[in-house]
Amino acid sequence: MTDTALRIAILGGGVMGETLAAGFLARLDPTPTVTVAEKRPERAAELADRLGLRIASMAEAVSDADVVVLAVKPQDFRAMLAELAPSLRSGALVISIAAGIPTSLMEEMLPDAAVVRVMPNTPARINRGVAGISAGSACSATDIDLAARLMASVGVVVRVPEALQDAVTAVSGSGPAYVFYLAEAMIAAGLELGLSAEDARVMAVNTILGAGELMAASDEDPAVLRANVTSPNGTTAAAIASMEQSGIRDAVIAAMTAARDRSSELSGS
Repeated sequence: MTDTALRIAILGGGVMGETLAAGFLARLDPTPTVTVAEKRPERAAELADRLGLRIASMAEAVSDADVVVLAVKPQDFRAMLAELAPSLRSGALVISIAAGIPTSLMEEMLPDAAVVRVMPNTPARINRGVAGISAGSACSATDIDLAARLMASVGVVVRVPEALQDAVTAVSGSGPAYVFYLAEAMIAAGLELGLSAEDARVMAVNTILGAGELMAASDEDPAVLRANVTSPNGTTAAAIASMEQSGIRDAVIAAMTAARDRSSELSGS
């Protein structure tokens, strides 16, 4: 399967459904036909107006689709799959971004489909997302390659065994919240040290942005980049020593392990 004359159905018109639709339309060549099934009439009208999407019922959307993206909440997922199954075209690629839903459940309910499980994150909204993708047992190399190309329209794609999806959730799925948390703390510190709220925000946001871009552009390990900023007995050394004394590194590892464990509990794995 290629993206030539690709017909894509997206089930769920929420933020991530819209994000993926916009990425597919803007970056796939040739431009695919994208149909969205969205139960809320006002939201469906908004998507049709904003992106020019075709709006249809679930059955209509998937009946001739090459690719079906499940961008719905994991609640009542089995009931949704049961409703979807009779209309799904045999051989369709089904990409699920629903947290905690294993490919085995989808393959049980959709035996004629190739299934890929994806954990995206919110920076996909600005085409800087990270998506961990895992192939189901019925996926061919062509299927997983297509899923990777589709998700690459909104960011970076990392292929992982499905057993590591909980780890993906901990590192990148929940990861933006860790960075926002750091930004909150940096801004609060700036305020306490006398900066205005506006200046503290500009400094924190752009320092995080610049450091991330520098790390992405460099071949050096983050530890080396940190050492390059840390002069002996200097201001940065004092800050890093305080963080080490407070156990920041161990706290981050423990937090991400907790996120991994909670993801495992929610998925029943």
